[in-house]
Amino acid sequence: MTITFKPVLAATALMLGLSGPALAEDVTLRFLTSHGGISAHELAHELGYFEGTGITLEPVGYSGGGPESLFALASGSVEIGSAATSAVINAIASGNEFIAAYPSGGISDDVQSVFHVLEDSPIRSIKDIKGKTIAVNTLGAHLDYTIREALHQQGLPPSAVRLVVVPGPQLEQVLRSKQVDIAAFGNWQTTFEGAARANGGLRKLFDDTDVLGEIAVGFTLLRRDWAEAHPEAAREFVEKSAKAIDYARENPEETRAIIARLLEARGENPDVARYFAGFGVREGGLPVERDVQFWIDVLVREGALREGQLRAADILLVTGDAPGTN
Repeated sequence: MTITFKPVLAATALMLGLSGPALAEDVTLRFLTSHGGISAHELAHELGYFEGTGITLEPVGYSGGGPESLFALASGSVEIGSAATSAVINAIASGNEFIAAYPSGGISDDVQSVFHVLEDSPIRSIKDIKGKTIAVNTLGAHLDYTIREALHQQGLPPSAVRLVVVPGPQLEQVLRSKQVDIAAFGNWQTTFEGAARANGGLRKLFDDTDVLGEIAVGFTLLRRDWAEAHPEAAREFVEKSAKAIDYARENPEETRAIIARLLEARGENPDVARYFAGFGVREGGLPVERDVQFWIDVLVREGALREGQLRAADILLVTGDAPGTN
């Protein structure tokens, strides 16, 4: 089943009662960047997709992970947030008025989050991770919940492993120095994962597709009040970002060159851009119901949500189910 996001055309019309597009206006959207990579909206900006739309993007610092980004979005420090699906659902269930803009990343045969060990490690499979220490970029987000699901599939509780927070640029270092047993490189950190793998001495233990299958792993979000106030800008933001996702898939080398240029301008290592594997999002930037419902079911199982408290349709709008969604 194909699903579209609430802020795209249909949702803005539903929220505001619009019969047609609003007039374009000049707006500035603040956001937090991530070390070692770029978002689809950053790529769209570099490709000139926002020219003539009135949209200006303004980076206002770095985010260490989804929870930090969600906090900044809720506090009004930024207009654009991004987080793992599990964190997004928790935030919305807690009363935050966020709406999904587009899938920020996904996993498939081409793009995954990879859990690495040292080549000589005795850890050989997911069954061996009990009692081990795993480095992740943040708690309460995609890697955390992937590990929880992997443990559940082995009949183990979340407390069976110890998670430590390590920034992406330091993941390789803490693994090689044996401060952790396993380093988890998120699908949005393929630049760091590729560089670490190229240095040798590491062995892939498993990836998140082994645990979850093909699925979108996170969303870029807008605050509902901002989308209500700027419906045309919200529509343009989503459409142009989705267009950039497709550009990255169709033009990988050109995309890597853009990433390298941006990383160098930020004072980061541009060489890691060669390992960018893509956003992992389906063609057209659209999700499917399982992208959200899978994690709703997990959160219900863990007691974080009540049965029936949220549905995928509360976050994603099924095409054709509401006026203006055709």
